[in-house]
Amino acid sequence: MDKRLVARNFSRYAHLYDSYADIQRKSASRLLDCIKGSDFTSILELGCGTGNFTLSLRDKFKDTRIKALDISRKMVEIAEKKLQSSNVEFIVSDAEEIVWPEKFDLVISHACFQWFTDLEKALERCQGMLKENGHIVFSAFGPLTFQELNVTLRFVLKSASIQAGFFLNKENLKSALGKYFKETQIQEVRYEEYFLSLKDLLYKIKYSGIRGSGIGNKKQIGRRILEELEKDYLNRYSRIKATYQVFFCQGEKI
Repeated sequence: MDKRLVARNFSRYAHLYDSYADIQRKSASRLLDCIKGSDFTSILELGCGTGNFTLSLRDKFKDTRIKALDISRKMVEIAEKKLQSSNVEFIVSDAEEIVWPEKFDLVISHACFQWFTDLEKALERCQGMLKENGHIVFSAFGPLTFQELNVTLRFVLKSASIQAGFFLNKENLKSALGKYFKETQIQEVRYEEYFLSLKDLLYKIKYSGIRGSGIGNKKQIGRRILEELEKDYLNRYSRIKATYQVFFCQGEKI
């Protein structure tokens, strides 16, 4: 996965992100409910995006210091304008590479871990940044996200696929999480959305950043191909439907 391209795509459409991130908002609310306890003095948020989830964290833990980081400078700039608070600090950094001397009570991340190239290394670093008995809570999109589109792309364009098809599955997450954390839990939730046209779905993927580094074989989708894709899509599913597979993961530092 080309993380530089992922970061560039997020930055390019950062100003549109909030208008297209409906599923992210729904799953963020559920992730917030996964947090056990409230006696936190410090929280590290990985992949803060435009700051929507950071705002929810600040509202829930009003007296807690929060460090929130994202790989996209544009996203961070929007977050800083949205949330000006003395106990929240925004940082531009790659969440997978961060090493912080400070220890936190909670490391949390919403819809970021699916972009990591080495999940185990990232979890090891998260463990190292937690205090004794600290917790990790995160959500990640799974490989069945946009499964309908992936099936149609592969049929019409043969070798084409979208990045979501390569996201980590539940067993991958469970295995990696168990190496560095105890009392682990992983819950799977699937959300569905319906669109008036395939073009609307593609816009949603583009502007909400879920496409990652784009379609696998980089093939351009012109009007004729778009019509073929939509025809096959409707033949298979009757409607332009999109499935989002989300894993909610948590654990306590070993």
